[in-house]
Amino acid sequence: MLLNSTLKPPIQLLYFPMVGKAFHIAGWSLALSWISSSHFLHTSFIHDAMNRDIQNVRTLGNSLFDKVNSSRVLLVGAGGIGCELLKNLVMSGFKNIEVIDLDTIDISNLNRQFLFQRQHVKKAKAHVAKESALRFNPSVNIVSHQANIMDPEYTLSWFSSFDVVFNALDNLEARRYVNQMCLVARVPLIETGTTGYLGQAYVIEKDKTECFDCQPKETPKSYPVCTIRSTPSQPIHCIVWAKSYLFNQLFGNAEEDEPQESDEENKEELAALARETKALNEIKASMGTEAYPRKVFEKVFTTDINRLLSMEDMWKNRDRKPVPLDYDTLSSADNKEEEKDDNDTGLEDQKMWNLHKCFDMFKDSLGRLSKRAMGGNVLSFDKDDDDAMDFVTATANLRAHIFNIPQKSRFQVKSMAGNIIPAIATTNAIIAGIAVMKSFAVFRGESSTTKRIYLRTVTRQPKLLYPENPSSPNPLCGVCSAPSARVNVDIDTTRLADIVNTLVVKKMGMDLEDISIMDKSRLLYDMDLEENLELPLTQLQIRDGTILRVVSDDHGQIDLVLQQKPGITVVEAIDPLVPKIIQKENPMKRALDEDNHDDDDGNDIKKSKTTAPPSANAESSKHAGAAEDVVVVPEDDDLIMVN
Repeated sequence: MLLNSTLKPPIQLLYFPMVGKAFHIAGWSLALSWISSSHFLHTSFIHDAMNRDIQNVRTLGNSLFDKVNSSRVLLVGAGGIGCELLKNLVMSGFKNIEVIDLDTIDISNLNRQFLFQRQHVKKAKAHVAKESALRFNPSVNIVSHQANIMDPEYTLSWFSSFDVVFNALDNLEARRYVNQMCLVARVPLIETGTTGYLGQAYVIEKDKTECFDCQPKETPKSYPVCTIRSTPSQPIHCIVWAKSYLFNQLFGNAEEDEPQESDEENKEELAALARETKALNEIKASMGTEAYPRKVFEKVFTTDINRLLSMEDMWKNRDRKPVPLDYDTLSSADNKEEEKDDNDTGLEDQKMWNLHKCFDMFKDSLGRLSKRAMGGNVLSFDKDDDDAMDFVTATANLRAHIFNIPQKSRFQVKSMAGNIIPAIATTNAIIAGIAVMKSFAVFRGESSTTKRIYLRTVTRQPKLLYPENPSSPNPLCGVCSAPSARVNVDIDTTRLADIVNTLVVKKMGMDLEDISIMDKSRLLYDMDLEENLELPLTQLQIRDGTILRVVSDDHGQIDLVLQQKPGITVVEAIDPLVPKIIQKENPMKRALDEDNHDDDDGNDIKKSKTTAPPSANAESSKHAGAAEDVVVVPEDDDLIMVN
């Protein structure tokens, strides 16, 4: 399908009749990837692109091709799946594509993100992906953005300008944001995700299918506070301490990602944690000074360790006691060890750092991060942030040395701190091919009937692709179950009171004393926040595209989607204002052991927890997986591993 004779041998190798057309498309995707990465993209292949539309018309038919050819599509993410998707789109008849990705290319991307080569390292993924994809079809119009999809300039009206959106993201927050924006803009969203050899692709459309948040997400593995703070015994314990405690205390949100336990067993440890947090906050006042590295080091690697040693009962039944480190000893040039290199790969990330290298890297990365954090800037840990990875690797290994725990290379720390499961290029290619097929179903008006497709390797049936009937929206979902209405406002001049009085009170008949207004988790109005009514929306940090949730115990709730219309003097509701009472219960999980679905041959298959496919969307609370220790989230860069 969509092939010329040049590609027939790879297709014959990759095509499995048992899985039908979907895998055929995936094989086509794989074959093109192989040809590109092997430098088989010759002049005749470029020539074929000029006649590709003829082949696409024959394959899709005139009606579907016209819809595809005239559509505007958005691709969010230009990583493993994103590269495959962009190449598929330009070869399938799509002529107007926008791609957005914040990241730059890392050398570790090159084994699976085939649109990138070594000379592209450190360049923007979106821009390079555009230039590389145009080699497959120069007649396509591609607009690339190196930006965060949640930036304010990407407004609701911008989302509304697309006919379909493809998600190839590795960030849960961003995925939820895109899900919500597409629901409000009523633009079909095609979700994709892979982890190792597992993957999935499916369609989300308002009022037709369940959305990304209709099912609860699996909670990542947590560790007891006492183990992380006082008695680590594994490398992961030291890495979690460095990433989730020390990094956040010094540079980020001190409450974010901290291990949380509320039982009596951890009561004393939590109290000690609070005292240490206060001491670190006092040390942070010296950030940027020459004394700052010493103060931090002596606090966490000397004073805190001596405090633990003073608790004699803690160590009487343990084989080894921790040994505190001395700043002056490590600073002395006479005590420097020769760097040991236990492997011949020549890859810096895979070399083990000795104690003094960890000490030097601690000081150096602390200085780099301090410069970025000064002035009140809040930093978040990112596995692709070199400064953050250097700091976490150094501090985790210093702590591991103290507790006589095996140390890890920077590469290993990145895998564990970033919760990475190795990505498989083949899986990305298959899912990308299926995603394009899902877009064809959308243009045919089949969003509510097209099946979810799961890729898996363990099955009782002789197939790799596992179809599942789409589910209806969850009536208890906090994102898509509430009705929504678009509202025109002037963000600069409209007050919150204008919205409340004009729409909430007069048109919906709600009682001012009975309502609350939320912006995500932020409370903007209730009876205790009356002063906010007179503030312009800009002062409440409301922007174009903000969704205000209005909740009334008597009338129910409704989402007001604000659209910027400069100069408007009266608030205008574009859609009907019909609030709905939402049941306040825990979200329902799909009963796989009760639901039926048809396989590709029309047979009625009973779903069960032992045969259900794993989700590639961190939705695995509703699907049993082949890999029991994995929580899966989309894209191939940030896959969560539960140890």
